[in-house]
Amino acid sequence: MLRWLLGRGAPAARIADVQARIEPALWEQVLQAYPFLAGLPAAEAGELRARAAWLLASKTMNGARGLALTDFMRLSIAAQAALPILKLPTALYEGWDEIIVYPGGFAIPRRREDDIGVVHEYMEDAAGEAWDGGPVVLSWEDARIAEGGFNVVIHEFAHKLDLMGGDADGMPSLAGRAELNARLWRRVLDDSLDRFTQALEAVEAAIPPHIDPEGPDADPWYGQLPMDPYAATDEAEFFAVSSESFFVDPAPLAEALPEWYGLLRAYYRQDPLSRQGPDQA
Repeated sequence: MLRWLLGRGAPAARIADVQARIEPALWEQVLQAYPFLAGLPAAEAGELRARAAWLLASKTMNGARGLALTDFMRLSIAAQAALPILKLPTALYEGWDEIIVYPGGFAIPRRREDDIGVVHEYMEDAAGEAWDGGPVVLSWEDARIAEGGFNVVIHEFAHKLDLMGGDADGMPSLAGRAELNARLWRRVLDDSLDRFTQALEAVEAAIPPHIDPEGPDADPWYGQLPMDPYAATDEAEFFAVSSESFFVDPAPLAEALPEWYGLLRAYYRQDPLSRQGPDQA
């Protein structure tokens, strides 16, 4: 069994020990379970394995509500979480030490003040949550999804990258990244979010009155968008949802928002489009 050892940045010997105990057959099973990982060239797959080993050696991963985590579950989550930092410093994932995995969705207490100052407290269903300075919380039912542009693991770890830059505002830390300009990032982010929001509003206006916009019958209309409508919530969610699409289903994002895709490509130092075969692009 793989062990997940506590530490913000595990010693090299500990990381090597974890990597050595990742059985090749299990690693191949994880890669084949997720099409966006199966398309990695051999060299990058090896890099990802090393990054996943770092993550497993540096974080604890605990099941909630009686969930017994298997090695496949642990390695699947670690591999997906490691993908965004495949070409980035592991220090971007430091400052916290736990991943909590629920069997399925869970409820999060929320507190919101409306426009007239009334405070509303309620429970919100969620598939994942990233706490500032705290754990990443995931639903395994959602983390195992391998089709479409949805990926809760990448989404929540993108939030962690965002939070390393300060507030959750869609701008990760650009420290030491001379090739990236904060002013340009903000301009492209704001412009892309505006364009996506306008596209969403056009889609919503086109849904016939007899179709419930919150129901599955509306999916063909929302399917015209390059990513999940949740991206329009705010800058932080736009960055997180965009990151999901960037790695899992990049073509629609690159076509609809090429400047934003180019900025994500520069930030992550990866181009997922180049990994797709002719039948996927």
